[in-house]
Amino acid sequence: MLKVRILTAVVLGVLLLATLFLLPPFWTRVAFGATFVGGAWEWAGFGGLRGFAARTAYAIVIALLLALAWRASADPERLGWMLRLACLWWIVALLWLSLAPARHFAPLTLACGVPVLVPAFVALARIHAGGGALGGPRGVLWLLLLVFAADIGAFFAGRRFGRLKLAPRVSPGKTWEGAIGGLACVTLVALGGAAALGQPAATALGFGCAVGVVSIVGDLTESMFKRAADLKDSGTLLPGHGGILDRIDSITAAAPLFALGLLGAGVIA
Repeated sequence: MLKVRILTAVVLGVLLLATLFLLPPFWTRVAFGATFVGGAWEWAGFGGLRGFAARTAYAIVIALLLALAWRASADPERLGWMLRLACLWWIVALLWLSLAPARHFAPLTLACGVPVLVPAFVALARIHAGGGALGGPRGVLWLLLLVFAADIGAFFAGRRFGRLKLAPRVSPGKTWEGAIGGLACVTLVALGGAAALGQPAATALGFGCAVGVVSIVGDLTESMFKRAADLKDSGTLLPGHGGILDRIDSITAAAPLFALGLLGAGVIA
């Protein structure tokens, strides 16, 4: 299984680099949008939609919201509010995880797909459209490397050292040791990115660790909804990884915070 997981990750990595650096910007946004619409199809299953027509309708609604949000985010003030509200949602999600992870009902779950998926798409697309050292494809790549570092570090540190459960009611396999290992890897990527992009090390480290912590919340939130829906994975599209949401869950939380930081720094507008 580990070999399959690694092989799938390599293929996805190649496709990601090609999408970021070889495609024209418009088609990169289309690829981002297609990914999140695929995630919406899977999210519909969390909300109890099992039929093809119902899940397709939900995915179409999310696709329309992605397009509307992209157009609205052309105004920096609207973009700022969108990202702030998204960050507020992730605070609510953290409280939900901590206080009442078993309390769910289908309409609310379907509604929650909007703040999970839509702002993250806008954040990635606006970062990609940004300029300077932290905008454009390099900015998106740095964000994704931070998220992947948190995920990979947590996976291997958890397998080797994991003892103390991080969120046993939501995801029994995740541990505090894994989370610490993930943040250690985030530290390395943050410092490496700061050196490569000419950014202050202290700022990059603090910002990178904040993104890493939020990415863990995104991962646990998807696990919470999967558990409530009695699903092991969000889908079966990616061998060894599950579905699309299983790969972008951390990104949905990390991207709005990362983009908000870049908006404040004048990198994106």
